[in-house]
Parts: sequence; structure tokens; C-alpha cells
Amino acid sequence: MKIQAVKGTRDFYPPQMVVRNFIIDGWKAASLRNGFEEYDGPIFEYLKMFQIKSGDEIAEQLFNFTDRGGRALAIRPEITPTLARMVNQKISALPRPIKWFSVPRLCRAERPQKGRLREFFQWNIDIIGVDDILADAEIIFTTIDYLRSLGLTPKNIKAKISSRKLLAAFLINIGITDKDLESLYPVLDKKARLPAEAFDEMLAKVVTDAKTAAMVKAFMEIDKPSNITSKLLRLINVSDEAAEAEKELEDLLELLESMGIGDYCEFDPGIVRGLAYYTGIVFEVHDIVGEFRAVCGGGRFDNLLKDFGGPSIPATGMGMGDCVLEILLREKGLLKNKPSTRSLDYFVAYADKALLTEAIKITANLRKAGLATDFSYKAGSLKKQLKEASLANSTRCIIVGREYENGELVVKDMATGKQETILEDKFWAELENRKGAL
Repeated sequence: MKIQAVKGTRDFYPPQMVVRNFIIDGWKAASLRNGFEEYDGPIFEYLKMFQIKSGDEIAEQLFNFTDRGGRALAIRPEITPTLARMVNQKISALPRPIKWFSVPRLCRAERPQKGRLREFFQWNIDIIGVDDILADAEIIFTTIDYLRSLGLTPKNIKAKISSRKLLAAFLINIGITDKDLESLYPVLDKKARLPAEAFDEMLAKVVTDAKTAAMVKAFMEIDKPSNITSKLLRLINVSDEAAEAEKELEDLLELLESMGIGDYCEFDPGIVRGLAYYTGIVFEVHDIVGEFRAVCGGGRFDNLLKDFGGPSIPATGMGMGDCVLEILLREKGLLKNKPSTRSLDYFVAYADKALLTEAIKITANLRKAGLATDFSYKAGSLKKQLKEASLANSTRCIIVGREYENGELVVKDMATGKQETILEDKFWAELENRKGAL
């Protein structure tokens, strides 16, 4: 019986591992240069923890099970609840602001499709303990800092920014109840991905009054933050919450401009984010053409730690999966000429099988010195071994040949083809000196 990989998962052969490591290493580098510290948690948690955040129905979207002790557990579909639990456990001991990042492997029991798999990696960055729009700007800047480092430009991607606080204030002012907000957010979140007729039909099921539904649609078509108040005044009496949210948006966009990424960012009231726990600024990064799902998304979630039994502490963050990102990078040709599956500092070749033991000793000593080194398991011709060295992307090749009887090694530069004969003792001494100089 031939066993296949489970649908919605991926096998990472060496060439795929190169891409995976390229993405994850970039995530980590961007996090560290922007002042974030790395954390992680267990791959499974109590099922109830995810139900607190997303409701009991979330169990159908998770890989959940009952352990031998009768406890209901689930493989993590996201890491934000774990973050909330970990911070709450040591809230008094953690210095603020808390700037953490993680790159967890996550699983979701959903139908696989382009850009969405059952198993994936996700980059999470969060700032906890800062009740200031500057923290939101930092999250967005770090996100763009990474994407920009890949070669993506404002002609490729846009960070679309809105405010859940502003949306909630508007909806309540036109008569939508707090109870109905939770069911309305996921509908509004789908607007950009649905034909107009389909969206109108979904909206009508939640907002039954035609006049109110028209006002909701008018709000989602506002094009600039500076137009929010003037256009809202035609619709409602603007509340203090709405005016405050508008000011936050304007301040945020000014900050992003001063941070040098203003051309990557734009206001878009259609960005809602389907999850109910967002409380302020929300954003998503999309490709300009709109061919793919959002590359990433995030926003402010000031009530989440409190919902998990902790104190009321402001927080904001972002999550970026690797699936859509990889598709976008391939589409833009930004994964070409990446490092091969391996590269070596040295390859040790031997001209005669009788010299294999010496070649192994030299290989072991080079590895001990911290240098990536390999040799051929097959006693093939020197020509074949040099080809093997080339395929392994070796910088240099040490040839153990007849010169070795005189205590000499032949060192070949694989890029230029130039080679020199050097006494073995001198080779090791020079290597030690180079190490000491670093």
C-alpha cells in the first residue's frame, strides 16, 4: 500500500526546505531588528482556551481530541490564545512593553485551497502594554519592513488600514445592537471577495432594514480618513468615539509616513477582520492586483488578556502565514536564485582509496573548526569527486593525493579553478589564525 501525505499538508524535500528557511529566517531577522523577543508554546492546548476566544463552534474547525485523562485538547490553530495565557501567568514579572514574536507551526481542520492549507507556519508579532497608536505603527512598520526586504514594492502590495472602533461607533449610532455586531463583522469582512449581489444578499440577512443597510454600504465606500467625519455627518450624529477613532487613523497614517512607508499604506474602511475581539486599528496587506488572499492581517485587541482571566491591558499584533506569501513571491519571481539545498566551505577529495582514512581525519578536523565539510563515500575517480564537490556548492576542495607523502595538501578554489600546494601543518596554522582574527 502506497501511503500519501495527508491532504492539506506539505512534504518539505531539501529544495522546499530552502524556501521555508528563507521565509522563516527573514521573519526572525525582521523581528529582531525591530526589537522583538522570540517565544513559543505547546503545540496543543485545552480546547476550552480556543472556545473562549472564538466560541464553542470553533471545535469543528480544529483538530481536537480527548486524552487518556478525559481532557478535551486541541492542536493549536493560532498562537494568540497561548500568548494571552503565557502573559497572564507572569504578568507581574514581565517588563513592559512586551514585544514578542513567534513562528509556530499551526493546524486547522478546514478545506484545503489555494493559499490555505491544514498545516502551515505563521509569523506573529505582538506589542502588549502600550495604549498608544505608536504601537500599532510599529506593528505595521515591522510587517512592511520584512516584505520590503524581500523586494516587494508599493507597486506590488498595500497595507490597507481601518478602525474597528470607528466601525463599531458608526454601526451602533445607526441602530445596530451590540449583539448583532458579532454576526455582522464576518459579513462585512467578506465584502471585497464577493460579487456585489452576493454581498447585498448576505448583508440583508443581518441588517433587515434597507435604509440602514444602505448606510452601512455608504460607510464602507469612504475613500479617505479626512472624508470620514464630513461624510458621516450626512448619515449620523458623529459620536465622541467615532471622532476619536478618526483622529487615531489620521495620526497613524502620519506616523507611517514619517517612518518612510507611507507609500505602502492606504485607508480602506472595507478592512474589518472577521474576528470579534479586535477593538481598534485593523489592517491587512494585499497584493495590488487582488489575485490572492490577504498576505497578513492584524490589529488592536485590548480586551483579549482580560477575556482569558488577566488584567485589562492594551495589545496589538499581526499574523502572516507562509502559504500566500510563498505564492506571491513565486509570482513576482522573488524566489529565484535562492541558495541551494546545501553549500560547503570545503570538500575533501582523495586520489586513492588508501587515502580515505586521511581524508576522513581532515574532514573531521575541519568540521571541528566549525567549517561545513564533506567527502565522497564512493571511491570514485578524482574527476567524479570534483564534480561532486561542485554539485555540493563547495567553496574549496582539498585534494589528498600523492603530495600527502610529503605532508602536503592541494587546495583548489572551486570558483576560479586555481589550486595551490601547501604543507598540511601550515594549512592548519593559517586556519587557526583566521579563526583567531574573527
